[in-house]
Amino acid sequence: MSWQFVLTGALVGTLVGMTGMGGGSLMTPILVILWGVNPAVAIGSDIAHGAIFKTVGAFQHRRMGNVRAQLAGWMLLGSAPMSLVGVWLATVLQHRYGDSAKSTMGYVLGAALVFGAVGLVAKSFLHAHTPKDDDFELGTRDRVAAVLIGLFGGFIVGLTSVGSGVFFGLTMLVIFPLRARKVVGTDIFHAAALLYVAGFGHFIAGNVDLGIVGWLLLGSIPGVLVGGRLSLSIPEQPLRLLLAAILALSGLKLLNPPGSNAIVVTGLVVVAAALAAYLARAAWQRRARVAVLD
Repeated sequence: MSWQFVLTGALVGTLVGMTGMGGGSLMTPILVILWGVNPAVAIGSDIAHGAIFKTVGAFQHRRMGNVRAQLAGWMLLGSAPMSLVGVWLATVLQHRYGDSAKSTMGYVLGAALVFGAVGLVAKSFLHAHTPKDDDFELGTRDRVAAVLIGLFGGFIVGLTSVGSGVFFGLTMLVIFPLRARKVVGTDIFHAAALLYVAGFGHFIAGNVDLGIVGWLLLGSIPGVLVGGRLSLSIPEQPLRLLLAAILALSGLKLLNPPGSNAIVVTGLVVVAAALAAYLARAAWQRRARVAVLD
């Protein structure tokens, strides 16, 4: 059952390369629900795989000038230690209360993501101008905000095993005056470093299947490179709407209402079809302009 993992890796890799979001929220459920992987192994393998392929995406976005490395570093200062605290607390709560405590945190995060998606759509239409972030420099307030975001977000990632992309991407879009593509690059850069910390813990615990990780990487590495290039082809407002769609789908998956699997799959198909149509239209317009000039 290798081609399924390669195809899954390519889908999630392309999505993460374009948006920085949806990796953990979508990969783990796909591995468990569609391919029957043990949940603990699915989480550990997903995190270990995410650390590697997001590193590839981070280097690409860094070369394209989409990474605010200082901002990622300040967030990591808070997120790395708090992710370990979250992992420890999740273990304690699971031993004492079973899976109910972790499920509750997943519901809270899911509701926050859906709410954030609605807010991002509203913000995209109310403030349609493109942020001017070329001269953006981190001040004291920005550094403090980044560390606080890292503290809270790292704890959520450690406690729920999801959210490394959606939570940090959402908060950066709201708090910092960054273009969407730079939020994507910075988010991937930070998430790669954070997932190495969590992935090491899962590897020590024996929750990582290296075979699954290898097959996923065969699809996700080219996928994240293609997705990274596509992020440059999509204007600011459509990219923000794409980010909002991924936020909403990730939130619905965590909330897990009746029929959520069908909703998420249908949503992904619609998003993929809309994106393909948009890129085809843009390519046709470019060819038409070149033909006119010739």
